[in-house]
Amino acid sequence: MQLTPANTLPHDGTTGALAARIWREDLQGPSVVALREGAVIDITRSFPTMRDLCEAPDPAAALRAAQGEVMGSIAEVLANTPPATRDPSRPWLLAPCDLQAIKAAGVTFATSMLERVIEEKARGNPAAAATIRTEIAALIGDDLSRLKPGSDAAMALKQVLLQQGAWSQYLEVGIGPDAEIFTKAPAMAAVGTGFDAGLHPSSTWNNPEPEVVLAVNSRGSIVGASLGNDVNLRDVEGRSALLLGKAKDNNASAAIGPFIRFFDNSFSLDDVRQATLMLRVEGTDGFVMDGFSSMARISRDPADLAAQMMGPHHQYPDGAMLFLGTLFAPVQDRDTPGGGFTHKLGDLVTITTPKLGTLTNRMQQTDHCPPWTFGVSHLMRNLAKRGLL
Repeated sequence: MQLTPANTLPHDGTTGALAARIWREDLQGPSVVALREGAVIDITRSFPTMRDLCEAPDPAAALRAAQGEVMGSIAEVLANTPPATRDPSRPWLLAPCDLQAIKAAGVTFATSMLERVIEEKARGNPAAAATIRTEIAALIGDDLSRLKPGSDAAMALKQVLLQQGAWSQYLEVGIGPDAEIFTKAPAMAAVGTGFDAGLHPSSTWNNPEPEVVLAVNSRGSIVGASLGNDVNLRDVEGRSALLLGKAKDNNASAAIGPFIRFFDNSFSLDDVRQATLMLRVEGTDGFVMDGFSSMARISRDPADLAAQMMGPHHQYPDGAMLFLGTLFAPVQDRDTPGGGFTHKLGDLVTITTPKLGTLTNRMQQTDHCPPWTFGVSHLMRNLAKRGLL
């Protein structure tokens, strides 16, 4: 895995307000950095945490005004990020969030909603999925993209499906009034670009989920966005939705990066709404799969999802990072006809969109990924030792 500015940065380079986090071995801790004109600048004296930067009245302007120490070129830091080629004495990228809660919205696209229904009815058995997929599509169709969740038309469809015994908990959150919002991982647990992403070894049917991740401050304002891979264990969740924690919250199974791009005159929530994410999976066995997720086809607006996550009934004083869900649901057979897609160890996954750059991770077993050992308490002690609190 080789990371360079050409295969990581947005198409407009550092035109936007790009913030990231790096590990500084000389300080035994992380720093918040600005990416400007080819350089990585440590601005931790101004903003000890990414949470603090997100809380600024205008994060993009605050990021541009902050001064600090140059840590090297963007090319040098990127090249030093993958563990296989890392010089531990030099800085490398981390996930761009820190104190924020890591939340995810599920079943936000009609196509992926149908795949969740199929998982449920297949009870985690990929061999049964193709037959069930045909049966479900014959009953309710395969294009519900014009159906507004919670609308009269959606509720009428719900009644028809109930009468036919075809209702599902996934249809409830897919076309009902309430979005599915769950905790993907604890704060500080996400991995960044260039890192291994975790697959639980008990899973034999799983897939990547390319998603936009919103940066939301404690006031509920959406201030920027990043890319994410909401690694999904289809067989585990398919056995029971009550196993969602085991299916979703595992070591290294939340990938976010490579940075947060804050909203300014070059990037806005409307860019998020119109983004198309391209996905590529490249296996060590020569297998290649390409896919995409078009945010224009999302069933719930990103602002609505953020409002359902945070408000009078749910407060997050350190803000949150919100995965928005994905249109992508792989049905391409990898090994055997009808067997569908599942990851193999060593798969290289890239997720890219022009204004957010590229997130790159290699798939590995969760117990073979580096264990998560640096949490919030460690960050607070480190910042205090550095005189930043």
